[in-house]
Amino acid sequence: MIVTTKTTEETENLGYKFGSTLKKGDCVSLRGSLGAGKTVLAKGIARSLGITEAVVSPTFTLVQEYDGKEKLYHLDIYRLSGEDEFESMGGEEFLYPDGITLIEWSEKIDSMLPDSTIFVEIEINDDLSRTISIKGDERYEHSLS
Repeated sequence: MIVTTKTTEETENLGYKFGSTLKKGDCVSLRGSLGAGKTVLAKGIARSLGITEAVVSPTFTLVQEYDGKEKLYHLDIYRLSGEDEFESMGGEEFLYPDGITLIEWSEKIDSMLPDSTIFVEIEINDDLSRTISIKGDERYEHSLS
């Protein structure tokens, strides 16, 4: 599925719709360049789970944990060197969570990702709109249309 959003609000609202389709145990790869909107999408997902606290990029903390209808783990592994460092921080436990995991910059641990990972790619267009591609589990298709 491919969606184009023109504003931050549209991107966050897409995250809300997408988040409402997620279930316990889901692992979501959020990919895109710096400033593409990965954390904006994560804010919408968190809102769909009833999370009211501010969602911020966990770039320096690596992991943020939120309590809602489901537990949400938001990882940003931009600063990690790769799979070895991810393993040494205990990252594997987040790949098969007791809640929902969002991983920014997951391409650094590609071979470790579960087969059921849902991949979200965000591209910035020349007009600053975003093209958002969602691949993997197809259960969300009707909810996002």
